[in-house]
Amino acid sequence: MATTTALTTCPLCEATCGLELTIDAGQITRVRGDRDDPFSNGFICPKGASLGQLDADPDRLSGPRIRRNGRLEPATWDEAFALVDERLTAILAEHGRDAVGLYLGNPTVHTIAGGFYAGPLRKALGSKNVFTASTLDQMPKHVSSGFLFGSPFAIPVPDVDRTDFLLILGADPWSSNGSLWTAPDLPGRLKAVQARGGQFVVVDPRRSRTASFADQHVPVRPGTDVFLLLGMVNELFAADLVTPVEHVVGVDAVREATLPFTPEAVAGRCGVEAAVIRDLAHRLAAAERGCVYGRIGTTTVEFGTVTSWLVDVLNVLTGNLDRPGGAMFPLPAHSRRGPGKGKGFQVGRWHSRVRGLPEIVAEYPAVTMADEIETPGDGQVRAMITVAGNPALSVPNSGRLDAALSTLDFMVCVDPYVNETTRHADVILPPLAPSRRAHYDLAFFNYTVRNVAKYTRAPVAPEPGNPDECDILLRLVTILGGLGADADLDAVAEFQLTAALTALVEKEGSPVHGKDVADLRAQLTGETREELMLDLRLRTGFYGDWFGAVPDGISLEKLLANPHGVDLGALEPRIPEILRTPSGKVELAPEQIVSDLVRVREALDREDPTLVVVGRRHLRSNNSWMHNVPALVKGKELCTLQVNPADATSRGLVNGGRAQITSRVGKVEVTVEVTDGIAPGVVSLPHGWGHDRPGVELSVATAHAGVNANLLTDDLRLDPLSGTSVLNGIEVEVAPAN
Repeated sequence: MATTTALTTCPLCEATCGLELTIDAGQITRVRGDRDDPFSNGFICPKGASLGQLDADPDRLSGPRIRRNGRLEPATWDEAFALVDERLTAILAEHGRDAVGLYLGNPTVHTIAGGFYAGPLRKALGSKNVFTASTLDQMPKHVSSGFLFGSPFAIPVPDVDRTDFLLILGADPWSSNGSLWTAPDLPGRLKAVQARGGQFVVVDPRRSRTASFADQHVPVRPGTDVFLLLGMVNELFAADLVTPVEHVVGVDAVREATLPFTPEAVAGRCGVEAAVIRDLAHRLAAAERGCVYGRIGTTTVEFGTVTSWLVDVLNVLTGNLDRPGGAMFPLPAHSRRGPGKGKGFQVGRWHSRVRGLPEIVAEYPAVTMADEIETPGDGQVRAMITVAGNPALSVPNSGRLDAALSTLDFMVCVDPYVNETTRHADVILPPLAPSRRAHYDLAFFNYTVRNVAKYTRAPVAPEPGNPDECDILLRLVTILGGLGADADLDAVAEFQLTAALTALVEKEGSPVHGKDVADLRAQLTGETREELMLDLRLRTGFYGDWFGAVPDGISLEKLLANPHGVDLGALEPRIPEILRTPSGKVELAPEQIVSDLVRVREALDREDPTLVVVGRRHLRSNNSWMHNVPALVKGKELCTLQVNPADATSRGLVNGGRAQITSRVGKVEVTVEVTDGIAPGVVSLPHGWGHDRPGVELSVATAHAGVNANLLTDDLRLDPLSGTSVLNGIEVEVAPAN
């Protein structure tokens, strides 16, 4: 077989970097950045460079597993789907829809399968017991955006390529690239800000890699960014620095609500001097083009939603929302412009059975999954479906959830590995390796710093007999929908296409209003069901050709003819059309968020714990799903406890020694790394480790097991507005291990 080259998009983080693969005998032998990709321009990080090792991992399952006599054994696809149909159908019939829970993990949004079929899977299941990784990560940003802009998915991103001043809180893009911010080579882009005379400032309790390159590093106490931002907002009003903006209501209400939070009032609580808080506010207001950006360090905390809201409040009050160089809304090729008005955003449309926690974006907080499994009664979760998730590691007080998963009547997992979660499964359905699937970023094109589009077919032909992940999820949809394990998937997809076309034809004002559905269907191109659906989305999107009505428009054929990608231009203002609020305005002072400032005010005088733990990211790691790649775990130990020298001395800890960390819910032992790169009173432990469970079939990860930080995090602590777990700022005790 001849050596060939092929293009794809890296699926391992949110940067969407273009890759050029060298393929020999069906195996990736070389990975390099695609220098002709107009968005990533050849950039590649260690994760992308290791795609060949990940793709050829010998521990990756080559076929389904089903549990026989207590053991997970190989099975055929027909056997696996038949068992899923038999067991889930019986449980649904006997106990109702809520008896089956669904957990969607982070990698779900990295695939076409997740983009097209996660929604139908939820709908076909019809259960209220839906959980995702969002309430372990970014949900506060969805909630604050929902209240501000009317849609939880209208999230503005820093226009980094045109900004002059960027304030970054709770993020380390030098290590993790962007998050809810799709920008290949963010280090290069941040250096470019400095090269053109701009600045970026990092607020972080740790001197992260990003902070070490910043123009200014502002250490802050974990979980207290909310006070720093409130002090900045207060100063903008006090110093008359607020810039009048269009399409915004509620400015006076924000002024009134933030009156108690002067820089002097908040300085002691957040550990940042009042003069520094004032200086940041004045520099942001004075910048010709400025922006504030906050991520996981501002969302996985006690006041995550209020903090996320304040990020956008600062962008609005300084006139930096929806303008070049500020915080802007991308317009993906597969989406359309909106009406500029809508029903707005709601939470709490129903509540969880055990803890009474409100629904957020049609899901429950992940921390209550164990409650719903353990507690008997009507609606008890007796079966689980997990897709691309490892909640046995990622959910707070994970030891409890791990035990709860072992008690389920039935569990089916869509995952390529036997890991800490799937070891409990009755059926494992492994998707194809990255090289054997097509790629289009339905999720991450919503957060790009330029409007771009790119589609690549599978670089390597799939092995005969192994279904694509799209087929796996659609098969689960047919089973849960009562069509059985042998339903005609093509017929199901055709029904979806026809329904979508019919809606467009019937919509007044649509460029295809009144057209013949059959004629439009005949014009769609694609070799797979998913390509046909993507072609429809592209052709009827903002840049689409609308079936020939726009001759130079986007279509699947155009993307196939431009495999390096198509640059659709710099971000453009989208307010008011992006808005879905009842007023048709940015509603800057939502009652639900402003009311939570009472809770923030009560915490202003609270005494801080002596020692708290925060997470951290590594350039060679992304959650729990890359630790089985030799290139990404070799060398220096990554799972260490970073400790300030003063804290190490006072507690008798030594560099390279072992420490025991204890929280309310658990304890772990870990190697100590003494460093002045972390503030006193704070220790840092990376998340995603702990691969030492019996039954796990991850040979490399097990040899570099590390410890699970979520044995320490508390399942009773969450941000009430978003249901998001408090993963940073957990009170702990640290002592030398015996």
